[in-house]
Amino acid sequence: MASTPSPAQLDLPGIDDETVPDRPWIVLVWNDPINLMSYVTLVFQKVFGYSLEKATALMLDVHEKGRAVVSSGAREKAEIDVFRLHEHGLWATMQQDD
Repeated sequence: MASTPSPAQLDLPGIDDETVPDRPWIVLVWNDPINLMSYVTLVFQKVFGYSLEKATALMLDVHEKGRAVVSSGAREKAEIDVFRLHEHGLWATMQQDD
């Protein structure tokens, strides 16, 4: 006599289950001995559309602290931002925000 398979039991997410959104990604620009401060400021304005004041403040963070967070968002956006900064000769990396 053949046995009848029992129906599979599935654990489906309930309405009360909490979803944790992905942490945003941040783009860091690191200090380097090659690029002039005025050039870094110009790149920040060009790539991100920052005002002269904001671009200058970020450049000073890079210069004085060794790095600055210049953008954040989804992973794909961070990858594009890093690529664009590399195209301009800046040392940039990305990581998930803490």
